[in-house]
Amino acid sequence: MSTELSLIKPEWPAPGKVTAFTTTRTGGVSGPPWNSLNLGDHVDDSAEDVRENRALLAQVSGLQERNVAWLRQVHGVDVAEITHQNINDYPEADASFTREPGLACAILSADCLPVVLCDQTGSLVGAAHAGWRSLCGGVLENLITRMEVPAHRLIAWLGPAIGPNKFEVGPEVRDAFIAYHSAANGAFVAEGAKAGHYMADIYELARQRLQAAGVRIVSGGGLCTVTDATRFYSYRRDGQTGRMATLVWMR
Repeated sequence: MSTELSLIKPEWPAPGKVTAFTTTRTGGVSGPPWNSLNLGDHVDDSAEDVRENRALLAQVSGLQERNVAWLRQVHGVDVAEITHQNINDYPEADASFTREPGLACAILSADCLPVVLCDQTGSLVGAAHAGWRSLCGGVLENLITRMEVPAHRLIAWLGPAIGPNKFEVGPEVRDAFIAYHSAANGAFVAEGAKAGHYMADIYELARQRLQAAGVRIVSGGGLCTVTDATRFYSYRRDGQTGRMATLVWMR
């Protein structure tokens, strides 16, 4: 069992009252193959261990456990607004946002891209689970729309995800992105992939979507969950595995 939580903290120009991070796999109590800070409650890990890991997460963040808004993620595009009244409703959604200080939007991932947003004044924050299906379907655009501030006033950070040298996809994935925007073609290369397939850059695809929506400041990207087995869970690498969490909130 690990004894210290290790966190990935954004380098982004967010207001001082906004806090965000992505956990790594270290610092929790889960046994193999989830060792050790598995925060996913849907991956066959011990429910007791997951509860203890989530308690450790709350402790290190300074949040109350009941003020972390977990979602039932389904690789969709729905967005939930988090308030003190519904904080524990556990909605089916792949993005959330809040205007209320002390409430954390939480995203689970193990290769899919976590995207964090806040506005330049620190009046609201949001987070999205942007696997390729959700990203292609418009989860980021839906989140931006629901946040109801001009997109040019938003700041984004891209957390750890599967890197462009490891994300092999079929032609249908490339076609779906290009059908939405022709510039997506530049995020797919045939080199390194098997015949008829492509290596996809999910970071670049997310940047394109954010910038097209009007978000001008986008930080992060470049941490590959597949290649860094010491720090990150990866579904593509391991199959049965745990989940990291990305949290964002206003103090």
